[in-house]
Amino acid sequence: MARTGSADGTTAPDDRPGGTADVRSPAVVCVDARGRVTAWARGAELLLGHRSDRIIGRPGSELFDGPVPDPLNHALAEGREWHGRTALRHRDGRRVDADVHAEPVRDAAGDATRVLLITEHGAERRLPERGAADGGEATALMEWALDQLPLALGVFDQDNHLVGANDEAYRAMAVTAEGALGRRLGEVGSAPPYRRLEQLSAQVLATGEALRVRISDRAPEVGHRRVYSNFVYPLRDGDGRVRGTSIAALDITDQDLARRRLSLMSAAGEGVGTTLDVIRTAQELADVATERFADYVGVDLLDSVLRGLPPDPVGSRAASTYHRIAQQSVLAGFPESAIPTGRPDFIAPDSPMELALRTGRALRHRINDPDMERWLAQEPARAERARKYGIHSYLVAPLLARGTTLGLVIFLRHRTPEPFDMEDLHLAGELAARAALAIDNARQYTLQRNTALTLQHSLLPRHTPRQGAVDVAFRYLPGSADGGVSGDWYDVIPLPGARVALVVGDVVGHGVHASAAMGRLRTAVRTLADLDLPPEELLTHLDDLVVRDDQAPAEAPGRQPTDGPAAGEVGATCLYAVYDPIARTCSMARAGHLGPAVLRPDGSLDFPELPAGPPLGQGDLPFESAELDLPQGSVLALYTHGLVQGADLDAGLVPLRRALVEPAESLEEICDAVLDASFTGPPSEDIALLIARTRTLDDSQVAAWDIAPDPVEVARARGLVTEQLGLWGLEETAFVTELMVSELVTNAIRYGRPPISLRLIRDSGLVCEVSDASSTSPRMRRARTYDEGGRGLLLVAQLSERWGTRHVANGKTIWAEQRLPADP
Repeated sequence: MARTGSADGTTAPDDRPGGTADVRSPAVVCVDARGRVTAWARGAELLLGHRSDRIIGRPGSELFDGPVPDPLNHALAEGREWHGRTALRHRDGRRVDADVHAEPVRDAAGDATRVLLITEHGAERRLPERGAADGGEATALMEWALDQLPLALGVFDQDNHLVGANDEAYRAMAVTAEGALGRRLGEVGSAPPYRRLEQLSAQVLATGEALRVRISDRAPEVGHRRVYSNFVYPLRDGDGRVRGTSIAALDITDQDLARRRLSLMSAAGEGVGTTLDVIRTAQELADVATERFADYVGVDLLDSVLRGLPPDPVGSRAASTYHRIAQQSVLAGFPESAIPTGRPDFIAPDSPMELALRTGRALRHRINDPDMERWLAQEPARAERARKYGIHSYLVAPLLARGTTLGLVIFLRHRTPEPFDMEDLHLAGELAARAALAIDNARQYTLQRNTALTLQHSLLPRHTPRQGAVDVAFRYLPGSADGGVSGDWYDVIPLPGARVALVVGDVVGHGVHASAAMGRLRTAVRTLADLDLPPEELLTHLDDLVVRDDQAPAEAPGRQPTDGPAAGEVGATCLYAVYDPIARTCSMARAGHLGPAVLRPDGSLDFPELPAGPPLGQGDLPFESAELDLPQGSVLALYTHGLVQGADLDAGLVPLRRALVEPAESLEEICDAVLDASFTGPPSEDIALLIARTRTLDDSQVAAWDIAPDPVEVARARGLVTEQLGLWGLEETAFVTELMVSELVTNAIRYGRPPISLRLIRDSGLVCEVSDASSTSPRMRRARTYDEGGRGLLLVAQLSERWGTRHVANGKTIWAEQRLPADP
């Protein structure tokens, strides 16, 4: 039992009859959130006369002489402390002026309790009423009150020496009364918390102002850290002079643990899963848990999760490949880890990791458990690090989400002396569950992104087609935006007459639906290009296609509902260019797309202005084309909007300008230089880049003649062709070419209008073209047995590899192409 005493530990008797020592100890009263008295110390009974069995459960407002002061009411309602003077009512009805210190306290469950420390104002400790108890009984009652007080209470004199304390204080300090009385706190315990309290007591003695501080200490009997809320307040005599100090300490360890755990879960909610990246999400988990929970955290994920594939079901054995993709430690470089980041982690059948995966539950282990020692005996690298860094506690939690196993997280403690307890086990399970959900979201995003990216790559051209009009190089980079892969595309389409079409486009939206829409548009462009339409007409037909597709009902009969964009949300931009290597001209039209960049052989770079056209799907404005003269060796750069950085177009094109004007030996180097100059990391949006260097066909590859509208010209045309093929060394093709020329020239003379011209082009194939001023297109039909005509185009179709009609402003051109014989 604690006793007040002198510095030598002897009891100091009270010199008043029936009195106690000349030290004022506060009466302690506890009130719950409903205002009911829940604890009533003997000191309160001596001060106000109420017995504990009569007052506990009664409203606390009955203690006051009149209404509860508004400042105290507001402080208790707002959960903050209050100190002031107020009037209380004794059981016999008289008024008691008292100094009240109110402090809100919450337990581990979060329930609020108000602790009131009450000291009678302006008087020494009140003597018992005459006849209530004699001096010995009053002294015993006071000692029992102090000993049974649920707070640690100590009293110090003006020299800061301990003159009295209750049993709770001695238990908290792990000392006896004989070893503590008459000594300073820093002498009683040399730990920093005691020295800190001694400094605070000296400060209160000097200033007379009460202080509140939260201090943690380690309980020697259990080895666990305890947290106390300490109230250091002055003790004044009747004249108001500070004669000593008192320290009341409330154990709030459970409350502090609950607060720290809530803080950990809050930090995990804010800091884990900030991106849709699996590896980064795992690293965020390791960072948060190391900072607030464990000394080391390692995260192992299934290889299938990293590749965006479906993971294993819960309870599967750990036969799959796991990779240590994230780890963090309180030590620099996490030296206690035996598995480097990114390396596979072998999970033995009898390991704690395998047991957690098999059971689907978080499990904790001590390093000296027999099962742990048996496992570590087979893992020399882990055992050596456990010994070197003092690892004493393991906690392994599986990462489970939506019925599947994604991986596991390993928590270790070596610097923190406390091992993981049951509360830590539950907390780790909840933390792993929350992180697993974020990782699974990232995995599903990766799966969807990989699907869209695979579809996107499958729909883009893998190789450039054979043609001699331009040399080309291209790049496609998927963006890193959370929306996923978008619908950027490019294409190179050979056209009749040795011409080539260059296309770039961008579909609105992201994901699989954008890639599918891109595939439809690219197919439509190639189909329309086979009709050999001018650029502006091709975009008009393409716009009609997008409008019709956009207006189709989402739930049409026979059509499956999808998660794609709703009506009115589909749109695209496109730039379509046709380069003619013979005329050395390029005709272009655009539908809401950025114009090209042109680098001419003299080194000049410009961005030619093209007539503006609306994006595809608007259907309200016409498209126009422009024609550029491109000397041989000109470089044409077509790109999508993802290459432009920022909202300012001129500023965003600066990296492209710089990269194009720098010398480069090949188009591939130009592509790399453009991307390197534009981005230091993954682009936020998809990028399609197409670089083309123009070629020309000179007189050695092209021969043209004017044909008079006279049937006798057919024989002359055959002779001209035969002679030209001889000059080219293509005598093998003379017979077939003469037949095709004869039929095409005959049709032009018979059904067309002058002027008529014949042209041979030797490029990747041999092309024969016959042009006239008529806009009527011939149709191939099957001639009957006795028909005298109608077999010409059928013959041309059978002799050529392909044939067709191209309309121009002043007529049409019928062409036929045949494959050249292989070069021996």
